[in-house]
Amino acid sequence: MSGRGKSTIRQRHQPYSESSSNLEHEETQDDEHANVVYQNPRNRNRLELLLETHKASVVVVATLTALAFALRFYKINHPDQVVFDEVHFGKFASHYIMRQYYFDVHPPFAKLLFGLAGWFVGFDGHFNFDNIGDSYTTNHVPYVGMRALPAVLGSLTIPVVYAIMKESGYSTVIAAFSASILLFDNAHIAQSRLILLDATLIFFMSLTIYAYIRFRKLRYWEFTPEWWTWLVLTGVFMACTWGSKVNGILTVVAIGLAVLIDLWDILDHKKEGHTMDYFWKHFSARAIGLIVVPFMIYLSFFYVHFAVLTQSGPGDSFMSPAFQETLAGNEMLLNSKEIHYYDTITFRHKDTKVFLHSHPERYPLTYADGRISSQGQQVTGYGHNDTNNNWKIIPTKALPETGRGRIVRNEDVFQLLHINTQTYLLTHDVASPLMPTNQEFTTWPKDDHARHNDTLFQLVLVNGSPNEAWKTKSGHFRLVHVPTKVSMWTHAEQLPDWAFKQQEINGNKNPTEKTATWFDDSIILEAPDSSDREEEEKKPAKVPKSMYFLRKFGELQLLMLQHNAGLTASHPYASNPINWPFLLSGISFWTDNDNKKQIYLIGNIIGWWTCTVALSIYVGILGADLLARRRGVDPIPDPVRNRLWNNTGFFLLIWAVHYVPFFLMNRQLFVHHYLPSHLASALIAGAVLNFVLSETINYPISKISGKTKPRPSQYSDIGLKGPIILVLFSFILFLMFVFIAPLTYGTPGLTGEQVNSKRLLSTWTLHFAAKTTGDS
Repeated sequence: MSGRGKSTIRQRHQPYSESSSNLEHEETQDDEHANVVYQNPRNRNRLELLLETHKASVVVVATLTALAFALRFYKINHPDQVVFDEVHFGKFASHYIMRQYYFDVHPPFAKLLFGLAGWFVGFDGHFNFDNIGDSYTTNHVPYVGMRALPAVLGSLTIPVVYAIMKESGYSTVIAAFSASILLFDNAHIAQSRLILLDATLIFFMSLTIYAYIRFRKLRYWEFTPEWWTWLVLTGVFMACTWGSKVNGILTVVAIGLAVLIDLWDILDHKKEGHTMDYFWKHFSARAIGLIVVPFMIYLSFFYVHFAVLTQSGPGDSFMSPAFQETLAGNEMLLNSKEIHYYDTITFRHKDTKVFLHSHPERYPLTYADGRISSQGQQVTGYGHNDTNNNWKIIPTKALPETGRGRIVRNEDVFQLLHINTQTYLLTHDVASPLMPTNQEFTTWPKDDHARHNDTLFQLVLVNGSPNEAWKTKSGHFRLVHVPTKVSMWTHAEQLPDWAFKQQEINGNKNPTEKTATWFDDSIILEAPDSSDREEEEKKPAKVPKSMYFLRKFGELQLLMLQHNAGLTASHPYASNPINWPFLLSGISFWTDNDNKKQIYLIGNIIGWWTCTVALSIYVGILGADLLARRRGVDPIPDPVRNRLWNNTGFFLLIWAVHYVPFFLMNRQLFVHHYLPSHLASALIAGAVLNFVLSETINYPISKISGKTKPRPSQYSDIGLKGPIILVLFSFILFLMFVFIAPLTYGTPGLTGEQVNSKRLLSTWTLHFAAKTTGDS
């Protein structure tokens, strides 16, 4: 290992004569009896000493930040068209400005920022971002100002990465090395130049890592104002990460695991000798800073979300009727009416939107699988308005002549009369045509009372209170058959030609099945009891109803989880997580067929493969060290080992938590889901480079306190090799960045041959490539 032959580094007996100036404090840890490497700091390379000064560090980070802004703002106005998921997140910004309710699987924080940015630069919200390729210029959309938000956050991520490495005890060169991997990465740049969520996610994720490291460095100053500040800031940034995108929850998990490891260490009586009172004080502090505070901030994002989106919008239909009635202009609020007995109405299934339908045709004697049917009248789901969709509600109890006693209410039992055939809806213990496990629905003649009980159904309003009135539009309900307790249900599979390929209606044996939900579409003919209806019509215009915030929050969270898990449709640019670290595939964001231009999300292959190799080396180092120590050999000084296990291990934990869970998901996955893990792998790459170049580290780095004992300090000695490697590596990264830049910025246009030259891997699916001939 280079640099390990220096006697000034290898000496382990007597400290440098000026050791009094070379001592810091460190609490006794596992390395108390370690052979610490003593150094004379004056023997370090002059360039290294210069770079470790505060002024030099400021110059380096300022240069990195300036380059980050330059690369991310370069031609940010191109293309002046909607790109990739700007169709979603730009649209959501417009909904905030118009205050129209929408639904999305991601939390609202980053989208609120886009809405705020759009409002700030004068966007009026009327452009709908409907299609990729729609022109911003033609529609006078101030899109550059909206794209500037992620560009700023993406640029600021670079100095934060630098700061993470510096606070972790690495040199300026090593910190710049990790920062450069992200600085010149084409994928991070492409994501940061568009109205997308990932730049916000990654920025706050990096701040979370930084704040937690600052907090851990104060572990000997527990419960001081500074300690509390960085603990709470960790929670704040963690909430912002979680609130930016649904997979931000992985950052919460990563920090949570690190905290559990920390608490487990505090609980070790043999190691520290702490009392249980001391442990519970630490546990309570972390619970406040990393659970209560983040959750309250996360809640606040949704509070603002609901407070802004007060108007009816495209997301209404995802929500419950009670929720929809809180939105001004919603159809359920404006047009819902109480349903009375003897009203003629139409029902629709909530999910498939088909009407409950019947017609004179009957089920065939036998089905395709040989089963025998009841040959009863067919009851189906029909997608179009038709008089065969009309049903009258017949009471099973005595009613007053007029008044509100004739209103149908939750848990009432009634019959449904099909108007055109004058038959009652019925279900019985006969298998349905397509699902032998479910019951067949049919009808029974009105004047035949032999099967009266089989025509009785109970109304169960979803989330309804006892005796709550049933209403059109807003009254989502399940229809439960009284004798058999099955719920009326339908599914998307069509019946054969004998039922005109309409949808099957059957009885689901789970009476609380959530998908067995229906709503009353309209009242076709009102019963002749108009006195209270006239009073209802004379009431003033309906105003939005109120609903408890936590009830809204809970309903939306459940829907977000369900719909995120339901994103299982195939996509031409979806990819498997095993491919991501090797950059085997990218994503086509945008194309311009006339000028042969395209934006293709792909990373800097030099940087990505370097990170992958560094990960492999790091795991190999840990494995070799474990094996060597098993055999009584101690190849790595304890301070270096502790840094590898604790600090770099923390980076590995972040990488794994943001990567491994995707192997367990069945939803659509894309290479941009790896970007948080890529950031963590860049931190690991810097740590591995420091290990390769020097057998020492900057140690100790935690803030000393009165209860710690003096410990000999040491310095990372990477010599002249470090700056040289940094310059050469950054130059190679920059060359690769420039090579791929036409795919990152979408300009200039490329010929077919040039496109082929950019395809560094055969798995990259670039547009406008020249066809290869058999002779080539």
